[in-house]
Amino acid sequence: MNNKFIRTVEKYNMLQNGDSVIVALSGGADSVALLDTFNSIKEKYNLALYAVHVNHGLRGEESQRDENFCKSLCEKYGIKLFVRHENVAELAKKNKISEELCGRNVRYTVFEELSKELSAKVATAHTASDNAETLLFNITRGASLGGVSAIPPVRGYIIRPLIECTRAEIEQYCSEKNLEYVTDSTNLTDDYTRNKIRHNVIPALKEINPAFENSALRLSENAREISDYLSDMTDKAISESKCNYGYDCKVLLSNHNAIIKNAVSVLCKRCADFSAEQRHIELIIDIMKNGGAVNLTEKYSAVSKQGILRFVFSNEENQLEEIKLCKNTEFEFCGKIYRVKKDNSDKENKNSVNADFLNKNAVFRTRQSNDLFTYPRRKITKPLRKVMNEMKIPSEQREKSVVLAVDNVILWCEGVGVSAQGTAYNSDNALKIDVSFSDKDK
Repeated sequence: MNNKFIRTVEKYNMLQNGDSVIVALSGGADSVALLDTFNSIKEKYNLALYAVHVNHGLRGEESQRDENFCKSLCEKYGIKLFVRHENVAELAKKNKISEELCGRNVRYTVFEELSKELSAKVATAHTASDNAETLLFNITRGASLGGVSAIPPVRGYIIRPLIECTRAEIEQYCSEKNLEYVTDSTNLTDDYTRNKIRHNVIPALKEINPAFENSALRLSENAREISDYLSDMTDKAISESKCNYGYDCKVLLSNHNAIIKNAVSVLCKRCADFSAEQRHIELIIDIMKNGGAVNLTEKYSAVSKQGILRFVFSNEENQLEEIKLCKNTEFEFCGKIYRVKKDNSDKENKNSVNADFLNKNAVFRTRQSNDLFTYPRRKITKPLRKVMNEMKIPSEQREKSVVLAVDNVILWCEGVGVSAQGTAYNSDNALKIDVSFSDKDK
């Protein structure tokens, strides 16, 4: 097992000299073997080694037994252990999700916090057996290519050096080295879907092919390579189709069908925080061709109009409470971040406003029916709705456009720019309004 561990570390470039590594320690055979192996190579890589144990509080005395075991083990190795306690049952009920999913979310939240605190990588004890179980579980739910990819060896700060070792190999390693470990009693029952796959499905498949776990690992590796390529092509297609207020349907539809489907899935996640199923993807592709709308969630819809695909908020989410203009105003609205900063570098920029309005009760808000806009050069005043109509700004975009105003006099409007009253051209001081997509909408 040691050789496989080292080969996997080198194959995926998991470690560099001087790294800090936090081992996710449950007390089970896999994580004990992981900790022992890291302890044996820490001098070779000059590692700063830590461990973390998350007590979910789900199994009463057994949970406490696991925590005590991990404390004793780390004391034996001289490794600093971080222990976190979470009431997973309560959190799962509150968030209306399964305890299994909630436990996973809690663990990875703890991992991320510690990783940032210690500037460290987090090593989890996922194995080739776990990968096979995940692959089969995803297939039963109608997996995409990403689902077949199963468990990646490296994802950001997470590394999985045991991913090419089977559970049998790890148990043999523990036996040969006389390593003690604890057993989670819930793993012995068929109460969870994953356990049914582990206890019933995989043994049947191993009767057909004893090396099934390794075969599943190769399939996942091949799927990841294809998925990475598809991801690159998808990002390119999305970038090329991006236009004002949305995505050009004609440009997006000119790609291979696999790229179109993946692009729609990616856009749903980025723009609406929505994990699209096959039926949603097909419906959105249909409206891209024929026009129309698809409801995704209570907050978001996908809308295709005049050849442009957009992800829009429902009307009740389109009202922004007034926010007073300040030197460093920053707020988020409808998936975008608005920032104000002092900037005299380009006073003629359409997003630069006169800083004198800091003391004149100017506020950010959404558009109102009686708003007026005066063009900065032509000095012609028109209702803002007419100005936006002439600029062909989509109707659903107008409803959530942010303006800077004093009463009903517009100083600046998102997508339109600065007005005659708001211009900083003849001012000594200017404020620049920057608008960018929040992380999920990038």
